[in-house]
Amino acid sequence: MKKKIIIISSLGAILIVLGVVISLLAPPEIDNTGYTLIENLKVPVYSKLKVKDLIASIDGKVITNKTLNTEELGKQEVSFVYKDKNNKEKRGVFTIDVVDEEKPLVWLSGSYSARVGSNLNLEDEIFCADNYDSNPTCKIEGTYDLNTAGTYNLTYVATDSNKNEERINFTLNVYEPAPATTTQTPDAAEQREEVVTAFNDVVATHKDENTEIGIDVSKWQGDIDFRKVKDAGATFVMIRVGSQQGVDGEYILDPYFKQNIENALANDLKVGVYFYSYANSKKEARKQATWVLDQIKDYEITLPIAFDWECYNSFNQMELSLFGLNEVAESFLEKVEDKGYDGMLYGSKNYLNSIWKYHDYDVWLAHYTDQTDYDSHYIMWQLCQDGRIDGINTAVDINVLYKNDTK
Repeated sequence: MKKKIIIISSLGAILIVLGVVISLLAPPEIDNTGYTLIENLKVPVYSKLKVKDLIASIDGKVITNKTLNTEELGKQEVSFVYKDKNNKEKRGVFTIDVVDEEKPLVWLSGSYSARVGSNLNLEDEIFCADNYDSNPTCKIEGTYDLNTAGTYNLTYVATDSNKNEERINFTLNVYEPAPATTTQTPDAAEQREEVVTAFNDVVATHKDENTEIGIDVSKWQGDIDFRKVKDAGATFVMIRVGSQQGVDGEYILDPYFKQNIENALANDLKVGVYFYSYANSKKEARKQATWVLDQIKDYEITLPIAFDWECYNSFNQMELSLFGLNEVAESFLEKVEDKGYDGMLYGSKNYLNSIWKYHDYDVWLAHYTDQTDYDSHYIMWQLCQDGRIDGINTAVDINVLYKNDTK
């Protein structure tokens, strides 16, 4: 009898403990009265938002400020935990609608010119992409004849799978070639005074306690005297390790890479590298990163490894969305960072604002101006491509590096 009582008592105690545990593990009760939401719960696809971003006011504080999943279109339920004014945990539940209301991105010139009989492919001259759709419909409305001289008024129309549409008018001028002439006229390019940016002028303008001034080089600079480069005031150099020979092409080591990196390091310059890519998939990007890592494994790389992707003329055939292209870049940079290096994305101001919008990596900004107005984060600024510095006989890009890793 005593054994039965003991067993029953033990079971009762276990049930009590289980009840307490279950009550502790159970989610808080739903109470949507302790907070108010913003009016518009339409959330742009791929936007980086957290629960707090959608709460207008709360009588307490949010406990689980989780990141929202905005990569899939449609309605989604969001659940979060908050503490009310009495410090009691409650659960809020609401629904967001992830939408794509962004027009496709189209880059074209206001006018194009072609000689009569030319084989110009206008579609290849125009960049057409979409943030979400990897294969938007891109077409030219209007007729033109490359065999007949004249001015043709045309419209480029881009439509994505969510019916967002961009329409841009432009002209095509088809002209007869000018008759040959025997008159010798000076080349206009020869008449123009060469414009150069002196390295010491950049130092005088942009060097301070938070910056260093350096250059980036490739085979186009030829043989470099890095001792003179160092003496001129440069403290770092970004060196092209190689490039891809077009979409799906092989990887080519820059013929000056080895001598550039060895001589730069021998003269105590900080070194980073970049790779010129035509990657059209995450797999290809990771493969390129592995190749780059193999080329630099014997050298001391203290600055970032940069991903340089500029094959916009080939993008229309890649069947990538802009988000997908950002994932390609991230795949390269994730690979190099997994091996202990810093990753960096290279891009012009225009490309960074329009295309490279969905990444979280450091940026190497290319903007050729005395004072950039690019207003997002970057750690390096390529401010010119017509630089002149002792030790290099050709034009060279000059860069500003920010020591505190941000600008």
